[in-house]
Order: sequence, then C-alpha cells, then structure tokens
Amino acid sequence: MSETGSPTPLIGRGEDLARLADVLKRARAGEAGALLVAGDAGVGKTRLLDEVAGQAAADGMTVLTGHCVDLGDVGLPYLPFTEILGMLAGDARFASAVDAYPVVGRLLGAGADSAADSGGRLRLFEGVAGLLAEVADVAPLLVVLEDLHWADQSSRDLLRFLLSRGILQRAAGGAPTHRLAVLASYRADDLHRRHPLRPLLAELVRLPAVERLELRPLADPEVAELVRALQDRPLPDATVRRIVERAEGNAFYAEELVAADTDTGGVPSGLADVLLIRVEQLSDTAQQVLRTAAVAGRRVEHDLLRDAVGLPEDELESALREAIGRQLLVAGGGDTYAFRHALAREAVYADLLPGERARLHGAFARLLEGRGHPGESAAERAHHYRESHDLPEALAASLEAAGHAQRVGAPAEELRHLETALDLWASVDAAARPSGEGVDRVTLTLRASAAAAHAGQLHRAVSLTRSALAGIGQDADSELAARVRYTLAGNLMSVDNLTAAFAYSSEALAMIPAEPPSRTWVWAAATHVLAARHMGENETALRVARQALGVAERLGAADAQADLLVSLAILEGGGRRTVAGRERLVAARELARQAGSTPVEMRALFNLAVGCFESGDLEGCLPWVTEGLDRARRAGLLSSLYPLEMRYLHLLVLYTLGRWDECVRAAATDAAVLPSSGGYAVGPALYVALARGDLSAAERARALLEGHFDWMATMVASIALTEAALLQGDTEAAVERARVSIDALTDDSGVRPHIAVRLAALALSAVADAAAELRQAGDTSHRWKDTADELVEVARQTALHGEGDVPQGPEGQAWLARAEAEWARAVSGPDAAAWEKAVAAFGYGDVYERVRCQVRYVEALLAGERREEAAVRAREARAVAERLGATPLLERLDGLIRRGRLADTPAGGERTSPLTAREQDVLRLLALGRSNRQIGEELFITGKTASVHVSNILAKLGAAGRTEAVAIAYREGLIVPERTASS
Repeated sequence: MSETGSPTPLIGRGEDLARLADVLKRARAGEAGALLVAGDAGVGKTRLLDEVAGQAAADGMTVLTGHCVDLGDVGLPYLPFTEILGMLAGDARFASAVDAYPVVGRLLGAGADSAADSGGRLRLFEGVAGLLAEVADVAPLLVVLEDLHWADQSSRDLLRFLLSRGILQRAAGGAPTHRLAVLASYRADDLHRRHPLRPLLAELVRLPAVERLELRPLADPEVAELVRALQDRPLPDATVRRIVERAEGNAFYAEELVAADTDTGGVPSGLADVLLIRVEQLSDTAQQVLRTAAVAGRRVEHDLLRDAVGLPEDELESALREAIGRQLLVAGGGDTYAFRHALAREAVYADLLPGERARLHGAFARLLEGRGHPGESAAERAHHYRESHDLPEALAASLEAAGHAQRVGAPAEELRHLETALDLWASVDAAARPSGEGVDRVTLTLRASAAAAHAGQLHRAVSLTRSALAGIGQDADSELAARVRYTLAGNLMSVDNLTAAFAYSSEALAMIPAEPPSRTWVWAAATHVLAARHMGENETALRVARQALGVAERLGAADAQADLLVSLAILEGGGRRTVAGRERLVAARELARQAGSTPVEMRALFNLAVGCFESGDLEGCLPWVTEGLDRARRAGLLSSLYPLEMRYLHLLVLYTLGRWDECVRAAATDAAVLPSSGGYAVGPALYVALARGDLSAAERARALLEGHFDWMATMVASIALTEAALLQGDTEAAVERARVSIDALTDDSGVRPHIAVRLAALALSAVADAAAELRQAGDTSHRWKDTADELVEVARQTALHGEGDVPQGPEGQAWLARAEAEWARAVSGPDAAAWEKAVAAFGYGDVYERVRCQVRYVEALLAGERREEAAVRAREARAVAERLGATPLLERLDGLIRRGRLADTPAGGERTSPLTAREQDVLRLLALGRSNRQIGEELFITGKTASVHVSNILAKLGAAGRTEAVAIAYREGLIVPERTASS
C-alpha cells in the first residue's frame, strides 16, 4: 500500500527507532497509540518513518501514508486523508470495509451532492474513524502522516477527532482496543508563534495515548559515519570534515553535500546551490521535467505531468528515469512521482524564471480544468491560476473551491477561498467576474462572515460583516443594506458588543417599512428584539416582538415566528422559568423543526434547558441539553454559540449535582473538539479541580482571559479565580477579583450579571474568614465591616432584582442566603439560623454548596454549644465531602470535628492525662497565649466556660497560675511545643 525503503542508511537513530518500534509493538497487541515526530527540515523525519514503515510492513502491518502539501494561500481539504482513503479503495482486501462507510466517498469524488447536508462533517469524521478501525481489525494498521505543518485546517480537525474521540478513544474498561498506530511528522522550525498547528499539538500531547518525539540533529561522528556510508569510494578526511561542518547535524544537508561533491567542483556555500548543482547535472530534458514537476506542488500523476511538459512518452520516461536515478524524484503508487524531499522541490521551484513559472502554472490549471471533478480540483486550479496571473479564472476557481469546501464540511477552507475571492474581486474587470444571484462583493462578504461564524471565528465574522457594510453604496438596495446591518448586529452580540449591536439593529429596522410585510423586516425585528433585551430595553423588545410575530404569521415565515416565540417566552410573564414559558418554548422548538431552521431550534432547546436550571429542576435540564447537543451534532453546528453554551450547561449540571467524575470525563472529551473560542465550555471541570485542591486550575482559568473579551470566558474565569483566592486564604485578592469581574460582566445598560450574587458570596466568605481571625487575635476594629456591607448589598440587589426586575430563581436565592450568612459571620460571628437557611436553600440540588454551608452550620452549632446537632451534621457533611473528593473542605471539616470533639471516639495514641479531652484542648491554647475569650471562640464555647476549664486545669496540675500550668504540662509531656515555620 505504501512504498517503503530507502537507499540512505539509517545512522544515529537507534533510540528513536526503538521508541517507534515500541509504539508499533503495542499497537499490534491491541493498544492503539500515536506518536508525533518533530524536527527541523532535513533532520531525518521521513527517513526514520520510511524505516519504521518498512519494518511494520515486514511484520504484517498494513501501512497507509498520507502527505500534506504546501499549496500557498489555498487549502485542499483533507488532502492526506484523501490519499490514504484512495489506497484503501484500491485494495481488494478492504472493499467490504470501504463499502460499509459510503460517507467517506465524498473525499474520493463520490456522492458530492449528498455531502451538502449540514450534518455531513461529523458523519464524515465518524466514517473515517470507523473505516480505519475496521481496517485495523483485518490486520494491524500503521497510518503515517507526513508534513503536518502544511496540513489544511479540515485535516487538522479530522486528526484531532481521530486521536481524541475516534480511533484512539479508550474503552470504558481500559486501554484502546484497535490494533492501530498513527505516526505523524512536522517541521518544528516552521512553527512560528501563530502557526495554526501549534494549538492542535498542545491539545494532542495532553492525550494519554499520544506521545511526542523530537529528532535531534546528528552528532558530528554520526554525520561522518553517514557521509562515508553514502559513497562507494573512500572520501578524503578533509572532504568529510568539510561536509560535517556544513551539514551541522542535518542528515539531508549531508546527503546533498555528498551527492554534489564532484571532481570538477567544490562544495557550494548554501543548500539551494547544492541542490541546483545536482539538477544541472541532469540532461536538459530531465531538468525540464523536474521544473515542471516542481510547479505541480504535490505528488503529480504521470499523465498530468506528461501533458504539462509536452514531451513524447519515451522522452518523458527517459527523463524520469534519470531524475529518479539521481534520487531527485521517487516513484509512488498510482503512477505518481514526487520529489524525494520537499526542500529539493522548493529549490527547483525558486530557481524558475517568473515567466516560466507563470506559464507552467497556467498549463496545470488548464489541464486540471479539463479532467472532470471540477469541485475537487478547484482548490488546485485556484492556486495555479493565481500564480499564472489569470485572475478572472482564479476568482472563478476560488468560488468553486469555496462551494466544494462547504459541501464537504470544511468551513475554515470555505472561508479561506472566499477571502481569496474577495481579494481578487477588485482586480478583475466587472465583465470578467462570475455572474449569478448572490455573486457580488457584499453578498460574498456576508457568506464569508457566515463561514467564519460556523468555524468559531466570531471576531473575524464581525470584521467581515463590517467590511460588507463599508461596501454598500448610497444607492444600494434597502433590503440588502438592512440585512447587512442586522447580520452585523447579531455578530456583535455574539462577541458581547451590545451597544453597537443595538445601534445597528435599530438602523436595520428603520431602513425598511413593516408594510408591506417582508421577511427582511421580520428578521430585522427579531434581531432588534434580542439586542433591546440585552440592553435592558424590555418594553421595546416586547412591543417589537409582538408586532413582528403578527407579521411573521401573515407571511408564513415559520422560522422567524419560532424565533420570536422564544424571545416572548423569555420576556413575558415569569419567563422561561415558568411552566407557561417552557410550554411556549416547546411550541417554538417544534415550529422551528418543521421549518427546518436548526439554529432557531437550538435556541429554543437552549432556553428550555436554562429555564429548567433556573427553576431548580436540574434533572429536568439534562434531557433538553442532551437533545440540543444531539441536534447540533447531527446538523454539524457544534461550534456555534448555543451548542457551546449547552456544553457548559451540561457540565455545570453534572458539577452541581455532585457527579464530578462524570463532569471531568465529559470535559476531557469536549476539550478535544472545542473551537478556540469555546474554551469556557469546560469551565465546570475547573471548579471541580479547585474544590479538590488543584490550584493549577487557576492558571488554566487565567488563560481564558487572554485575547478578545468574551463574556462567558470571563464569567468562568471569574468564578474560578475568586474560588482560588478563597482557597489560598488571600482575602484582598478574592475581594478584588469579585469587584473587577462584576464590573467587567456588567452590561452596557448598567445591569449587573446574574453571577454577581455568587461572586459576592465567595468574596464574603474570604472576608468572614479574615474577620474571624482578627477576633480570635483580640482585634475588635471591625476592619472588614465596610467591605462586607458592600458585598452583601451587591448580592441582595442582584438576587432580588434579576432579569426583567424579577427575583432570581432557587440558585440565586441560595447564593443570597449564603451571602447573608457570611455577612453575619463577618460582622458578628457564626449565626446558626442564617446557616440553617443557607443549607436548606441549596437543597434544590447543589451538592457541594450545600455541604460547604453545612460545615459553617456545624461551626455555628458548636459556637452555640449545640454539640449533638453539630455531630450529626458533621457526619453527614463528611460523607458527602469524602465522596466528592473535596480534599480542602474535608481537611477543614476533620479539623472542626477534632476541635469540637464531635467524633464518636477520641483519637488513639494520646498520653494518659488527668485532664479531660476538652481541658487538653484548652491547655494547648493556653500554651499559645490565648485569652479566655479567644479560647472560647476557637473551641466554640463561651468565655465563661473557658474560664471554668482553666480553673480546673490549674487545680489538677497544682499550678498557681496559667504560666506555671503550661510549664508543668511541658515537663510532664501533656503538650509538646508548637513547630515553627522553619522546622
């Protein structure tokens, strides 16, 4: 299936080869794995992979090799996988497996029309994964992907899917079961800071089944050994030394320097010169063939090369044999040829004269034009036409390529081709531009904006829509002008620029009359309703929504009607938390489904899920989330806004219900496929990590704040970073984080975010801890009272005056109850009644927050000497904290149980003492210099009771005073000195 083997000896790669061989060994045993091979250009990645592939083939493995190719500014979607699937399709052993997955046929030119459905991208990914798994069931499989640094985005997305959720995914009971290995190489020196492969590599190396191998340059003795092995005749030591110096550990440089060394010429100063010297040693005809092949830009087919070079068959074959003999070209499967190394092709290509280069690009473009399958060759034709300066044809081919990318579910490539078309637009005469409906600069820009949004590039979508707006002239059609403005408003809302969104939606609505009815006016109105609601203009939103709903019903615009019903379900009555509101959302969901409007259907499902969550029905929330994500998955819209928020909501429900391990597993699965703009969706896993004591989660949360402002990312980071400050006992940082976050999340109309009550309660907890420490130290200055007052007022105002001035639901009220209890603890001390109310409030289903409040309730019960009640509550809380794995809370609770003597039996191993357990505790605090009042506060007893215990201690030890009692206790070993920080 893949031609392997190389005349070049493999030297100095023993350890690297052993690692690769181990991956193959494990794969043959049923433990799938992947290894990423990194190294500078020419360091020996291809040679090493060739060696491993040869060994794998000898051991009975099926070897499939796909190559990524540099096509300049255009992308050919799924190129390496198309090559791999082509190999499978041509092998009779796998005919039944290929037939079982017809969806992969779109990459092989079959069923292009059927690929236009919106769910095709996910089915394609799953089909490729399933096909490779079945092939691996026939015989152990090795997949080799070369030059990932040139991979198109769709190939990168497919690779991410295969390694994180597809062929390497682990079964529930253990290791992966497919007999499969993936080896992929890339040039490390090509990965500049913004290279698109970098974030993918960062994700992949965190996967348990993925390893990374970086090929180091060869040591000088190894290069010398390689140089001598490349020649049949002995080389002078001086020549070897010169080559070793010039090669600098690069095997390919060494090979080329050896090959270029002749009796008639010295060693060139640069690699390009070396390569070209080798080329110039060929006959004129072979050089012509080599230059033509370099322009092809990929592994070129024999007949395409023949037609482009224009030589008789016998002359072409003779030239090819010469180039292959000189190891400049290699023959591949399917009558194809490729340069032995990409650097050689680059050098030959760079040496072409400008006119020669343009002529050859034009020849390839025209040949591809006449070969059929126009959609599949469109990306290559666009590249060749651009390089040949045939801009009208380049424009047409770019639009074809965009259409093909859309059909095969490659939105990033669709965007690139559309942007290329837009770049060419002004350079092409109007008469030479493609014609037809929707083929104008503004409409194409809107289409590019949609592709950007679908690919998760929200800010790029905004930029493109602004460009469309700038391109509208004063005499433009008013409906198009309105459509651009409300599209821009929608995109601006997705990046939280609410004031500008409201302004543009207002302009759009004012540009066209409501009568006669039109779909453009209805959608402008629907967008304005959303923008007005975000700006707190609820009366305006209600008025416009009711008017637009009537117009939509008259037009029969079911999609717009459903969207407006969703908005009205949120705005009217008690909103989506009520039964009536959710019934209206169900009706909107059904209407959108009948209309075939998946985005509106997902908006309805999202609001159904949020409505259940806000009403405290956590279990009822999950089915709506599951349905919404399933619908998005089938439609290929998992990267769009509502599905991303549903992913977050799904994990949040699992976190809230205390299903933490399930939450973490789901987050790991989601993280592998999320777009760069959706990192916030795994936020609840950060909450779990912090609750379990993993402070590194704070750094991951802080990373969410990088780049453009994102409301959801800021919210997630705010919660996590405030929790982290609380966990570290940094009161100032917790308060400052809460204040800054609330300001950042407050909308343009001045309405605080719903999450402000939670942030205020968390900051109050830190303040209460600090105030309690001051009281224990005898400080009665009430230093933190003003801060506590400020924070509790934020919590009260937010919880009692929520969206539409309606009080928040059970979650918000529970956080308010906690804020009130923390405020009381900060200003006066533990209040059992306040904490009992907080525990009850979180009983709607928030397991962790309820147990956190229970711990505080236990403290308050001890302070009120209600020890039996405290013991019962402590046992309940400990069982939950232990099940969750909430280590910091568990440690605090165990300390509380010990200090409050709430355990069923005293701790073993203590020295026999005349003192009771309580007196022993008092004695320890006496040794620390505590007053009776401080002892009482720390042990949850009154100062008077503490005084009685001190008197009993003095009497039992025969001491005249507190100092003497402590001295006797040390001498008798009843207490031991406290360790200092340095010890």
